[in-house]
Amino acid sequence: MTLHIGLLLFPRVQQLDLTGPHDVFAQIPGAVVHLIWKTRAAVESSSGMLLTPDTTFDDCPPLDVLCIPGGSGVGALMEDEETLGFIRRQAQGARYVSSVCTGSLVLGAAGLLRGRRATTHWAFHSLLAELGAVPVKERVVRDGNLLTGGGITAGIDFALTLAAELVGDEEAQAIQLEIEYAPAPPFDAGSPERAPRSVVETVRERSAASLAARAKIVERVAARLATAS
Repeated sequence: MTLHIGLLLFPRVQQLDLTGPHDVFAQIPGAVVHLIWKTRAAVESSSGMLLTPDTTFDDCPPLDVLCIPGGSGVGALMEDEETLGFIRRQAQGARYVSSVCTGSLVLGAAGLLRGRRATTHWAFHSLLAELGAVPVKERVVRDGNLLTGGGITAGIDFALTLAAELVGDEEAQAIQLEIEYAPAPPFDAGSPERAPRSVVETVRERSAASLAARAKIVERVAARLATAS
């Protein structure tokens, strides 16, 4: 049985949000992974890497798994009705609806987080509640058929969690071994709870402008969702 897994590929996507899960999903037996956007023209990631969609909104098959990565381009997506409409349509029939990092904000803008537990990158976690979500500070959060991963590298943890749901623990562990996913970072600074305070403040300062801009977008989106409901 073929599993159709779709990852949204959009301008200024965070490359690792996309490619981390892609490497896991592509090794699931029977899986076909689609990189989906409005056209098949190459798009530039947030770091400048060129990535090429292979599926458009119009020719995308019904998906078993829909995954929305994050990135600096999510602000535009949150007010892009063509993209939000595609997400809503696919979510209706998908076995699993999912996101990595700030991709959860896009799910929220599509009205898919109301009353549901979800997570996102720690720097933007404060925006979830206004989109109707129940914010949870965990690396991977499941609420029914909704799976959300935290910031960037959490996409691999999320994808392995979902792989276990789809094909069982042993196959998911085989994929983990094949990609030699055995994190041993040189610093214990991967979360604001564990990183040195000075490092946390530096990163907060760097993300302040992005947080402020997204907060304004979330305010507009939340007002639209309230009117629609």
